[in-house]
Amino acid sequence: MITIPGQLAIKTIHGRNGDFNVGRLATNIGDFVVKNAELDQYDEGKYEGDFIIAEIRPATYTANGRMVIEIRAQLGGMTISSIDALNCDEAKRLSPQEIDPLDEEAQAPVAAAPNAVAKEASRDPRHPLVDTTPFGSEPELPVSAEGVADADDAALFGLLWPLGEVVKLDATVERRVMRQQRDRLMALDYTFEPLSQDWHKSSF
Repeated sequence: MITIPGQLAIKTIHGRNGDFNVGRLATNIGDFVVKNAELDQYDEGKYEGDFIIAEIRPATYTANGRMVIEIRAQLGGMTISSIDALNCDEAKRLSPQEIDPLDEEAQAPVAAAPNAVAKEASRDPRHPLVDTTPFGSEPELPVSAEGVADADDAALFGLLWPLGEVVKLDATVERRVMRQQRDRLMALDYTFEPLSQDWHKSSF
């Protein structure tokens, strides 16, 4: 790992999986493409600061009938000192036809064979296809919409739940989960603070 000063230009692209960000890091040792999942929290703009580069490697992907080869830097962290807006030329240099990193990472799920599911259900009493409700037991009371939302949020945020006034997301979670957490925090009136790299509950 090395720590080096530089400028990270971030552009927001509207893709089929929702909004995602791509970055270009300019340093005195070269320019690199950055596609860390945590960039999806940031607004479009230019971020000056010190950047921890964990890895530099070539990457290829195909998009719109072309093959793209780029040098990527995997960031291990950063300290932001100032923020500015992108100008038109800088925005154009960050191609709007970038492939969503989520699509790069996607793998086709392997579906279990029906007979395998049936066998699993027959020997596992906790399997969802096996009814283990004791005879004569009372049905559960309906859960309120608020209760369902709390349960969904608890599952989404894991150890971060219940959320405090300041929330720092775990950069090691899956990219799709990171985006879901970002969108949910915005819906709950949290605002991302790039200098401290965490989310703050809005106060009215």
